[in-house]
Amino acid sequence: MKFVVIGGTGLIGSKLVTLLRQRGHEAIAASPKSGVNALTGEGLAEALAGADVVVDVANSPSFESRAVLDFFETSGRNLLAAEAQAGVRHHVALSVVGAHRLPGSGYMRAKHAQEKLIQAGTVPYTIVQATQFFEFLGAIAQGNTEGNTTRLSPATVQPIAADDVAEALADVALGAPVNGTVEIAGPERVGLAPLVQRYLTAIGDPRAVVPDAQAPYFGLVLEDASLVPGGATPRIGKIDFERWIAAHRPASP
Repeated sequence: MKFVVIGGTGLIGSKLVTLLRQRGHEAIAASPKSGVNALTGEGLAEALAGADVVVDVANSPSFESRAVLDFFETSGRNLLAAEAQAGVRHHVALSVVGAHRLPGSGYMRAKHAQEKLIQAGTVPYTIVQATQFFEFLGAIAQGNTEGNTTRLSPATVQPIAADDVAEALADVALGAPVNGTVEIAGPERVGLAPLVQRYLTAIGDPRAVVPDAQAPYFGLVLEDASLVPGGATPRIGKIDFERWIAAHRPASP
């Protein structure tokens, strides 16, 4: 089978391309670097020729509300139109758990708009909604730090490793479209504040995390269940925090 991975040179896309090739399939890493730009439409028709499945893991270069909405809506329309023309049989998109529950976030509104475009299209699809990645814990801490103190919401999260996300996407892409949503999450539910403290301690960062229910998460005040799966049977990843941090802890000087 031929797979085209939009955003195929990024964190998730590069892992997914490798997995699909290891499973014996043709996998194209499509991105502006390779001359394929879903936002402008450049190179889409050529890349999608003969493709069975397209997996969209591309992300907006800007998180500003207007820019991110334009990115996901414009690239989504271009991609779905090109897929319909090429006869693609399965569109797989990576989204975020709880996007529809957080309309106060410009990014989450944009991801929800992307989901609605896919649902209204003619290409059979599966939307994979993932929880936050372990790989983003550093950025989450940095966004709420003043001096040596990081204030974070104690809301529950269920973070997942990028390797587990890529494996789930590969399995979904190789399966039949569900014309619906699949949720994926990590194996542990934990408060965001204590999780980030574990991360900082593990990497030798002296910052102290203070739980604060009013601390913004990328501009939003979270409810306890804002970022965890809401479906009955999410797919659970195999990599927990301890296993992940063991592979990502900075080497001792």
